[in-house]
Amino acid sequence: MCRSIKRLRNPDQPATPEEVSAAARQFVRKISGFHHPSEANRQSFDAAIAEIATASQRLLESLAVRSRSTAPRPPAGSPDSGPAARRRPLPQPSPAAGDP
Repeated sequence: MCRSIKRLRNPDQPATPEEVSAAARQFVRKISGFHHPSEANRQSFDAAIAEIATASQRLLESLAVRSRSTAPRPPAGSPDSGPAARRRPLPQPSPAAGDP
């Protein structure tokens, strides 16, 4: 639905209040169908943005962060990234010289 809204949950760099507010504004625009509200609707529009931003910030602050693997991830789009890479079997070590 809101493809242009930036994902804000990033444990390495928390979202700024400006980013949360911008995402809330985009969400209200999508829901209301108005890019810029009329003066008659401005107060309702701004109140909705503030409420959604507050709820979003509360959500982001309450989410638990899983510990991250210390292994580096391959760059997005590389053959070693994505779902297909996770489904591939791991290569088996070749037998040592002299093993039957």
